[in-house]
Amino acid sequence: MREHLHEALAIYGAAMDYGDSVVAGRYGYAVQHTEREGFRAVGAFVEAPRGDGTVGEQLVGFGYGYVVAPGQWWHDQVRNALDRRTAKQWLPGAFEVCELHVHPDRQSQGLGRQLLHALLADLPQPAALLSTPDTDTKAFRLYHADGFVDLARGYHFPGDARPFAILGARLPLAPPAEKS
Repeated sequence: MREHLHEALAIYGAAMDYGDSVVAGRYGYAVQHTEREGFRAVGAFVEAPRGDGTVGEQLVGFGYGYVVAPGQWWHDQVRNALDRRTAKQWLPGAFEVCELHVHPDRQSQGLGRQLLHALLADLPQPAALLSTPDTDTKAFRLYHADGFVDLARGYHFPGDARPFAILGARLPLAPPAEKS
């Protein structure tokens, strides 16, 4: 992940429509995330020409996450967003899908679903949690289609004016072909 962090954060900025200052501020957090318990990352690469005339791999999508724990910013925000019963059912031992993004030029080609399933495959955790903008986006539809349910809607994280939805799925996710 660290080897491709600058590429990943550029995709993050493009996919979330965040400016350069937000993306730059995310770098330190992303490095810290790689050191958390259960950290796992996946990437989607395509062959692309380089400036020197050779062909190399270019990152076009990525995802990463880790086990959530009290004291982590996202965990504590989500705990406050959920009612007590829901938090007790979903948070302990859960895997947070911290980031999952596909470059806008490569969206709607199945990469997001492939990344999501690769990231969550064979995890020992009982559930996966994530937050996503609370609007009808491709990502929001993907998560619901792949078994995520609403845990909270319209939540405002500090520093972002947009409302977010908190979603959860019991693991393992069913493979896409098994969904009805």
